Amino acid sequence: MKKLHRASIALAAAAVTALTLTSCTQGGDKPDGGDGKPVSITFQSFSDQPAAIQATKEIVDAWNADNPEIQVKIVQAPTDSLDDKLTTQFAGGVAPDIIHYEVLGIVPFARDGYVADLGDLLSKETLDDIDPGVLESVTVDDQIIGAPTELQTYVVFANKKLLEAAGVEIPTGDSMSWDQLAEIAAATTSGDVHGITWGLKSPTAAFMSLGMGFGSEYFTGKGEGMKVAVADADLEVPNRVRDMIKAGSVDPIGVTQSGSDVLATFYAGKAAMTVQGSYQVANIATDAPADMDWIVLPPLAGTKGAVQAANPQTLSINVDSAHPKEAAKFLDYFMKTDNLVKMNIADGLLPTTKSAREALAKQTADKNGWPEIVKSSEGLQGPAFLQANGFVRWKDTVATPAFQKFLGGEIDDKGLASELDKGWAQVND
Repeated sequence: MKKLHRASIALAAAAVTALTLTSCTQGGDKPDGGDGKPVSITFQSFSDQPAAIQATKEIVDAWNADNPEIQVKIVQAPTDSLDDKLTTQFAGGVAPDIIHYEVLGIVPFARDGYVADLGDLLSKETLDDIDPGVLESVTVDDQIIGAPTELQTYVVFANKKLLEAAGVEIPTGDSMSWDQLAEIAAATTSGDVHGITWGLKSPTAAFMSLGMGFGSEYFTGKGEGMKVAVADADLEVPNRVRDMIKAGSVDPIGVTQSGSDVLATFYAGKAAMTVQGSYQVANIATDAPADMDWIVLPPLAGTKGAVQAANPQTLSINVDSAHPKEAAKFLDYFMKTDNLVKMNIADGLLPTTKSAREALAKQTADKNGWPEIVKSSEGLQGPAFLQANGFVRWKDTVATPAFQKFLGGEIDDKGLASELDKGWAQVND
């Protein structure tokens, strides 16, 4: 018997009859003795961007046209309560065949036995094409819990005119050091213009991902025995960011805002650079002033190189699906090069396979920012924290407020390490 994902799942099961979820019920169109009926596969997607929704629809429509014997139906899911929705669906036995989520979200469900191991379901061609670091990120307890489709990295967008006006030598090549970033930030800070505006309202994901360039892990152990153990490498990025804040080269207002909020400051020419998720390239290309000469700088690198965390969106198969092999055939199709390029261009994200990344690089070679963004995906690794049960709860209730206090000068690095360590024990009591 599968374990329960959370204590309230039994209550969710009692409430499931109140939901209109018949479109997700398994086996309703299962072929009966070769009667000619097509297999029906439900595909629950949480894409909320119009372009991504359209791209998903085009992929599914093309599949359905070419595969009359296996028909896929899209079920749109809310992005803001997907975890609760899946909990209720699994509890009631009405989860869809294919589940669109992300690694951090699907890991607890996988550990509780609700999703299938794709190791023997996906084709060898598909598995071999996945970036090794990305494949590592979706491998939990020696099982592949989802087909990775797209992901983001963190990159530095810059106002080229402001850098040139400050006499800055614009970095080129495969990477840029944190020392270079600090030097450029200082050089471009003047009057009411700051070197960097960085939305650090929720800094944990960025700090933990970029920290991998210094060998940061934050977690030790495996499985249920994983613990937070903050080391010097984990403090490199927070300390460097706080040093730039103290030096006055980081916009102090932006530190309290979200990543999207600080873009207005960047567009207004009040900041020479902004650190953002790479997906913002699509928004900046659309929303930046027409006369703004913006660029993307080379990926940030620490002592271990330009390494970042692979935390991809995933397509998983319900372990209780009546049609796992048919669902896997659709996943193989979705993971084809052209389809992944279509999805990632629509979302402003990065493909997870080697062939799709190469194809996207060619397609975007003449588009501002994209060559550097593609380059930022070359050092992806599966981070330890993806494997930690309770990570999301710790991130939201412990790490984020602790980092905010650290950046605000309320605690030093020892206090930060203490809060992160002790907080893990508290949320996992």
